[in-house]
Order: sequence, then C-alpha cells, then structure tokens
Amino acid sequence: QACTYPCQCPSQPLQCPAGTSHVLDACGCCKVCARQLGELCSPQKPCDHHKGLYCDFSKIHRGSGICLAHEGATCDLLGKIYHNGESFQPTCKLQCICMDGAIGCIPLCSEDLRLPSPECPNPRRVKFRNKCCEEWICEEGSEENRFETAMAVFREDPAHKPELNDLQENCLVQTTEWSACSKSCGMGISARVTNDNPQCRLEKETRLCMVRPCDFPMEKTKKGKKCVRTPKPRQSIHFEFSGCTSTRSYRPKFCGSCTDGRCCTPYVTSTVEVEFRCPEGDFFQRKMMFIKMCSCHYDCPRDNDIFLATYHRRMIGDHV
Repeated sequence: QACTYPCQCPSQPLQCPAGTSHVLDACGCCKVCARQLGELCSPQKPCDHHKGLYCDFSKIHRGSGICLAHEGATCDLLGKIYHNGESFQPTCKLQCICMDGAIGCIPLCSEDLRLPSPECPNPRRVKFRNKCCEEWICEEGSEENRFETAMAVFREDPAHKPELNDLQENCLVQTTEWSACSKSCGMGISARVTNDNPQCRLEKETRLCMVRPCDFPMEKTKKGKKCVRTPKPRQSIHFEFSGCTSTRSYRPKFCGSCTDGRCCTPYVTSTVEVEFRCPEGDFFQRKMMFIKMCSCHYDCPRDNDIFLATYHRRMIGDHV
C-alpha cells in the first residue's frame, strides 16, 4: 500500500489492548496498535519493537509476515515456561510479558482511591459477581451524615458548608510522603496519595525514580569513612524510559554504598518534570525524583522487596 501525503489519520483516539504499544506505521504517519508475538504483520501493521519483536516475511507470502521474537531467555512463572516476547495473563488482574528472562506486568484493574465528598459521602469498593475488578459505589446516607463525612477533609467553617462548586477553596489538602523507589537500581516508580486537585479527591500520583544505575561504578571511600553517600556520575547522562530518551542531559546525584553492611537510600528529594523523546518522534513528560541527600542505615530492603512489601522507610519530604 503506497503512502499518501499529507497524512490522513483517524480522528478518534487510538484504543489498544493493555500492554500494547502505539507505534508508527511504515509511512511514518499514523500511530497503530503494535502486533504481538505470533500475530500477522505488515509494513502498515508493524510488530512491537519495544518488546524485541520483528516481522518475519519468510513464513507467509503476499506482503504479510508473522511477528517473531529475537532470541532471548525464557521465563518460568509457577512452573510454566513462557517464551521471550510472549504476553500472558497469570490472573485476570495482570497483563504480563516475558522479556529475555524477566517478567514485566501492568495492572488491569484501577487502583484509584476515592475520598468522601458531598456528592459521594460514603464511597466503598465492592466485588461484583462475574467481574474481576472491584468497583466503587456510593452508599446512601442521611443528609446529616452526608456533610459530616465529607467535612473531614474540608476546612471547618461553622458559617456555611462547602458548596459543590467551591470544593477546591474549602479543601484541606492532604498529601502523603513519597514511597521508597520500587527498584534499588535502574528506573523504578515512587508513589504518594494526595487530594490536591480541583475535585478534592484522593488520588494516587507516581513519579519515576532512580536510586542508582545498575552499572554504576563503586567509588572508593575516603580514608576513615565507610560510606559514599551521594556520588555523581563523572559525565552528564540521558535517562531512558520505555525505549524513549530524555531530551536533555542531567548530572544527578545517586545514592552510594558502604563497606560495613549498611545501604544508602534517598532522604531528601525533589520532583522535576522530565521530557522524553521516543524513536517514533513523539514527546511526553513524566515527573521524576531527583536526589538531594541520601542516608545510610542498616534498615535495608530484602530481595524481591517489591513483592514482600517489608521495606517502609520514607523520605522526609519533597523539596522543590
């Protein structure tokens, strides 16, 4: 199929299954849903190169091929073997993929939180029969309880009760500390909960974080010292996330290491918007943690900490 210019792409937003990348077609015009392992592919329907897939035209003729994965290690989950590049659902709540021996998953159920408000004073998550994910419902209450519950997160003002169009002005902002980074090296995720929004609704925020690169060289400690707290890379670096690269370079601080068994983790941080550019040419921005100071201690996370959830050390705050 010949390319036509100027590009004519569908006006409706692209809707792809969970875990499926948006990639440009062969003309470099329109975003399409990337084909997955074992699916038919063509120049207009490319394979998901973010997952190491390519279109093999030797298997099928007439301009079509089949998506195959480059050679890589398989994954073993609960005794079942998955091939490199293979997508699977271990439960109805997770969509996973095997990538060269490592398993990555995204949740299929929303993890949003709802704060009591005048229009929904008693929100509650319930499990419905024949539905995998829990859903929010609003339980009815008396008119008196309606405002008593909601006022818990609004400034007390005996003169009047908050009107629906006046929620943000009367909102008593509540924000938790950022959680520890989900990875001890490489790019991870940190989260917090806040109601600092026009609806005064409790929502989960996330930011990218990197405590240290996985290939970060260990610096020698100074004489009489046992730790290197916050080393910097010798040269500026570009961050990488989901196959995309930061548009500018940075020379951030990282958390170092100790020789006496202690580990070093972020203690004072700031949050900065970082712009990324993808191979397809589009841009996006993500919040990212930048370390100002690290602390070294014996309260170290264990292996597979993201699953065991035993590590609860918090940072003291977010300083702009």
